Amino acid sequence: MKHTKGQYKCKNCSATFFKWCGQCTQCHEWGSVSEDCVAKGNVVTNGRVSSIEKFSGKLLNVDLGIDIPISELSYVLGGKLVKGATILLGGDPGIGKSTLLLQLVLKMAEGGNESLYISGEESVPQMQMRAKRIGVSELVKKAHVIAESSVENIIASADSIPNLSLLILDSVQTLSSSEVLSAAGTSSQVRCSAQKMIDYAKKTGVGVFFVGHVTKDGQIAGPKILEHMVDTVLYFEGEKNSHLRILRSIKNRFGPVNEIGVFEMQQSGLTEVKNPSKVFLTESDSLSSGTSIFVGIEGSRPLLVEIQVLIASSNLPIPKRTCIGWDTNRLSMLIAVLSVRCGVNLNSYDIYLSVAGGLKITEPAADMAVAAALVSAYLCIPLPQQYVWFGEISLSGDVKKVVNVEKRLNEAKKMGFSTVVSNCPLHDALQICYMKHIGEIVKTVKDLSL
Repeated sequence: MKHTKGQYKCKNCSATFFKWCGQCTQCHEWGSVSEDCVAKGNVVTNGRVSSIEKFSGKLLNVDLGIDIPISELSYVLGGKLVKGATILLGGDPGIGKSTLLLQLVLKMAEGGNESLYISGEESVPQMQMRAKRIGVSELVKKAHVIAESSVENIIASADSIPNLSLLILDSVQTLSSSEVLSAAGTSSQVRCSAQKMIDYAKKTGVGVFFVGHVTKDGQIAGPKILEHMVDTVLYFEGEKNSHLRILRSIKNRFGPVNEIGVFEMQQSGLTEVKNPSKVFLTESDSLSSGTSIFVGIEGSRPLLVEIQVLIASSNLPIPKRTCIGWDTNRLSMLIAVLSVRCGVNLNSYDIYLSVAGGLKITEPAADMAVAAALVSAYLCIPLPQQYVWFGEISLSGDVKKVVNVEKRLNEAKKMGFSTVVSNCPLHDALQICYMKHIGEIVKTVKDLSL
């Protein structure tokens, strides 16, 4: 290294500046500009010819995947862990990121795969205590752990283990490289350290998992480019007061996105939930008013979810609209449609909506179930327990068709429901209550009280 080059860079949009400023002039983000000191070495002027391969070459006949012993994680990743894949796992503190990856390392080692867990936050004795808590076997000889944060030392340690298959880096914000002079956790250190480990994964075929801290906004801390550099981005979600955890894929170069895996946090670690629909439904003989059952699709997996709505009189000039697990703006739109198209005036009520189980629903097919729950709560008429609802509602009040209808119907049938309220085609084993307009929901709920 000859000398260092100092500059300032925005961690939000990567814009560079010659001096520090409080607000980025490109993306207008406050407090995002920090010093980016990189050691400048010899400049290479002449490149070399890289090895050129054909798409139809020998790689098509090589096994590029490693079986994952945790079926829910395997489902989210697309079936196998591709050799040389780099995966970024983010989530709130204490949600179970390290526990999940520690269980993965131990189970991979039980299957005969050499695995290495790198901890930059805990000591080796602390990691061994956690492994004993989740039930590590004395026969597991191929699971290794070291406490290290230097990228150069990590690569050298990984090279010393023959036939290494899996490498866990906990966390990416603790990594540091000698080529960058700034402190660990800065944008330049995170970017440089991650790039070195990604290059190592591609050259050796070792699958690498990065654990990423998140900010108060729920985004992975560090430069946004980190999510573009890796092959897969996973988020671990769940309420802290709930035992359920949801693993969701946001980006996946080797499989479908928006797939979810459901886990349950127990004393001995995370256990897989084989039937998520059963977990998200309340076990009761009858539904109370304001409760409906929605058949949703998360990725390619159908799920039955319970929608709960509570309506209370309000003395505030602007009544409250509170949503947990759904979009507040979408709720406001449905309230307006019910008021204009059906005469159900909810403008003077506080409305609270919750998706049971801590699941976050983003698809518009939940409009029908939410509208039914709103009408049920407004009229104080419980909906039948054997009814499921799905369908998108437009501003005109029309019920629009949704995708993956057959999967939704089959899941409803499997879980024992008898009637589907939607605008879907007929089904042999289910009774279809066909609806084309939101006004028919109000009429159907009123008829239930007769």
